[in-house]
Amino acid sequence: MFTCSKTYADIPFAHRQHRHAGHCAFVHGHNWTFTFVFGCTTLDANGFVVDFGDLKYIRRWFDEHLDHACVFNSDDPLREQLVAAAPHCYKVYVVENCSAEGLAKHTHETVDALVRRHTHGRVFVVETRVAEDARNAATYRP
Repeated sequence: MFTCSKTYADIPFAHRQHRHAGHCAFVHGHNWTFTFVFGCTTLDANGFVVDFGDLKYIRRWFDEHLDHACVFNSDDPLREQLVAAAPHCYKVYVVENCSAEGLAKHTHETVDALVRRHTHGRVFVVETRVAEDARNAATYRP
């Protein structure tokens, strides 16, 4: 298998860990970094796993869904109230689990589907690493 990686850095968005007993239960933000490791068994005509210049669709997905968003867990008991309180103040994105670990899994599955579609199944995502700041990160590998 051949691999390469691409990093999308400084994507600002907030989240809330409603189950957390401390300050993470409050809405707070980070400048997130996402690194995707792409894999394939057959290189393209240029000898690449992926042409990094052709990955603009991934950046568009981040811009549309996560950039300057507020991310909530689907089971957050205050989600509807928070959204209703300020309908034009922030972009809302709902995931199963908005921890770094949960976001690693969610973005892995989302970007893997995008990459497979754009490469006609030749390329897949091997691993996704999500850093919420310079000190804390989580990795997802299926």
